[in-house]
Amino acid sequence: MEISKVRNIGIAAHIDSGKTTLSERILFYTGRIHKIIEVKSKTGSGPTMDSMDLEREKGITIQSAATYCKWNDININLIDTPGHIDFTGEVERTLRVLDGAVLVLCGVAGVQTQSYTVDRQMRRYSVPRIAFINKLDRAGANPDKVVNQLEEKLGHKPVLVTIPIGIEDNFEGVIDLLKMKAIYYEGAYGEEVVEKDIPPHLLSDAVLRRKKIIERVADYDEIFAKKYLEESEINNEDLNAAIRRATICLNITPVFIGSAKENKGVQTLLNGVGLFLPSPDEIQNKALDLDENNNEIDLQTKDDLPTVALAFKLEVGKYGQLTYMRIYQGKIRKGDYLVNMQNKKKIKVPRIVKMHANNMEEIEEAGAGDIIGMFGVDCSSGNTFTDSKVNYSLSSMLFPAPVIELAIEPKDRTHLMNFSKALNRFQKEDPTFQVYLDKESGETIIKGMGELHLEIYIERIKREYNTEVNIGKPKVAYRETITQKTEFDYTHKKQSGGYGQFARVVGFIEPLTEMNENHYKFVNAIVGGAIPKEFIHSCDKGFQEQLHEGLLIKQPIVDVKVTLNDGAAHSVDSSELAFKLAAHHAMKKAVAQAKPILLEPFMNLEVVVPEEFQGPVISQLNQRRGVIHKTNLEAKFVTVVAEIPLKEMFGYSSNLRSITQGKGEFTMEFNKYIPVPKSIEEEIIKEYKERETAKK
Repeated sequence: MEISKVRNIGIAAHIDSGKTTLSERILFYTGRIHKIIEVKSKTGSGPTMDSMDLEREKGITIQSAATYCKWNDININLIDTPGHIDFTGEVERTLRVLDGAVLVLCGVAGVQTQSYTVDRQMRRYSVPRIAFINKLDRAGANPDKVVNQLEEKLGHKPVLVTIPIGIEDNFEGVIDLLKMKAIYYEGAYGEEVVEKDIPPHLLSDAVLRRKKIIERVADYDEIFAKKYLEESEINNEDLNAAIRRATICLNITPVFIGSAKENKGVQTLLNGVGLFLPSPDEIQNKALDLDENNNEIDLQTKDDLPTVALAFKLEVGKYGQLTYMRIYQGKIRKGDYLVNMQNKKKIKVPRIVKMHANNMEEIEEAGAGDIIGMFGVDCSSGNTFTDSKVNYSLSSMLFPAPVIELAIEPKDRTHLMNFSKALNRFQKEDPTFQVYLDKESGETIIKGMGELHLEIYIERIKREYNTEVNIGKPKVAYRETITQKTEFDYTHKKQSGGYGQFARVVGFIEPLTEMNENHYKFVNAIVGGAIPKEFIHSCDKGFQEQLHEGLLIKQPIVDVKVTLNDGAAHSVDSSELAFKLAAHHAMKKAVAQAKPILLEPFMNLEVVVPEEFQGPVISQLNQRRGVIHKTNLEAKFVTVVAEIPLKEMFGYSSNLRSITQGKGEFTMEFNKYIPVPKSIEEEIIKEYKERETAKK
C-alpha cells in the first residue's frame, strides 16, 4: 500500500452534532456497508460504529470505534469518537494517534461547549483538521454564522470550500468553490453524485467566495502567494496543493457543508479528506531516546527501520484482550517479538487484525502508518513497543483527573469474583475510570468524569457480568491546598537496638504559582552536602506521599511547592527510609500550619431551552451557585453559558426536565478547581466528620 494514499483520521465533535450518522454514511458510500441504519433506529439494531447495546439504546457513542475503508484511491483508517464530555478520555487517546481529523459542527448550534474541548485536544497533539458543518436541512441552519464562530470562538482560519444550494427545507446540494460546479446527490441514498453548472442566481456569490479562498490561502502559503501577486493564472491543482500545505501546517481549516442524515455533502467531504488531510509520512512524530538522556528523536514512516508502536486503547472481548496499536516506524508481522518499553517484557505477536467496528479481518503483517488490533498482548494504555533494536519511548496521553466518585458493592456476595473482574477490566481499558478501596470504611469507591460515565459502567457490570450492585450517593472529588508559606524543621530519630534511624529535613512549603500537570514542585536547595545526594529522592518521595491525603477531609493536597534547603544525616543510622519518613512527617506538620483550604471542581455548563423557560432556568442556576456568563437567543431557543460547582449539579437533569416540560438539554465539562466558600467548607468538613464517627 502506497503510504501517500493512507489517511488516519478521526471524527470528533460536540454531542449530537451527527458524528456517528456521518461515519455511517462514509461507510456506506465507500462500500464498507450496504445498508444505512440511523442512530435512533427503532429496529433494535443500530449504526455500525455503535456496536455496544448501551450505545444503541441511548443513541450516543461511548467507546471509540475503528474501521477502515477506501475512497477512490485513498485508504482511510477511520475512528468515530464519543461526543459526551464524560467520555473525553476516549477522544484524547484517539487524537493522540491520528494524523488528521474531521471536526463536525451542527449547522444550527455551531460551536458548542464540547467543541472547545475537542479543539483543545486537537491542538495539544497538533492534529490538522477539516470541518464539516452538518444538519443544513434543519430550521435555523446558517453555515456563515458557524464559520464566523470557528474564527472568533476557536481561533481557526476557516476556508469555506463548499456552500449550500438552498437551506433548511430547501437544501438541495452544494456548490464546490474549487471546481466551480454545483453538486447534487441523487438516488435513494444520495449515492449518485451529479455535477452541473452553478445556478445563475448563485454564480456571482460563488465567484466572490472563491476569490476569498484564494486571498486567505495566499496569506499563509508563500509559494501560492507569489503566483497570486504575479497575477498568474490560478488553476485548481495549484490551489488544492496550497490549501493542503496550509492545512497540514495548521494555518487554515477547510470547511465543507452538508447534511449527513439527508445524504448530502458526504462524498465531497471524502474528496476533501484525500485532498487536504496528511498521509502518515507528512506528519513529524517524535520519540524519546532512553539511551540518550530522553533526547527527542524524529521517527520516520518507513517499513525498513526499527519498529516503534504505541498501544493506545484496550478492549476485552470474547477473544481476550484486544490492543489497538499505531505503528509509527517499522513493520509488525505475525510471530514477531516485541518489547514493552515500560516493563521490558518480551511478547510474541500471535494475531494481527484490521478492525471494522466490532468485526475484524485477520492480516499477516502491517507497516509504518497503520492502525491495527493485536490479541494476546499484556499491556496498558500508552505503552510503547519496539522490536528491541532501539530503546525509544513515545509520550503517552494526557488524561483528565476524575471529578466524581461513589461507593459500590455487589448485591450478592457470591458475585464478588465477577464484580472484581469487571472493575479490573474497566480500569485497565479506561484511564479516566478509577477504583480504590477506602481503608477505613472498607468500601469500594469508583471515580469518573461524570454521572453518565459511572452510570454506564454500573450498567455494564450488570449486563456483561450478570452482577447487580448497590450504589451509594455520588460524591464530589474535592482537593485540598495551602494558602501561606510555612517553614519546617523536622528530625526523625528512632533507636531500638542495632542500627537506628536518623534524618533531619529543613525547608519550607508555599502555594505553587507556576502550575504544572503534577500540581507539585520540589526544589533541592541543599548546599555543602548537608543531606547526601542519595537521600534527596527519598525526601521528595516522602513529601509527595503525605500530599495523597489531606488534613481536612483526607482528599489529595495540590498546588504545593516544597523547598528543601538544609538537614542532617548520620553516618550509620541514616537511610532512604529514615529520610522518607522525616519528609512525610515534616510535610504533615507544615500543611497543618499553612492554613489549608478546600477546593471544589467548577464546571463549564451550557443549557439550551425554549425561550419561554429562560427565567426559571436562570433562577434555578443562581440557586445552585451558578455564575451566568452569557445568554444567547436564536431561533426561539436560549443558550445559557455558565460556570457552576459540580456539587450543585447532582439531580439537575431531572430538575431541568421538570421545569422545561422535557424540552431542555445541557452539557457540562470540568473547568477548574476553585476555593469552596467558607460557610460551605465548614459544612463539608462537618459532614465528613459525622460520617467518620458513624463508621466507628
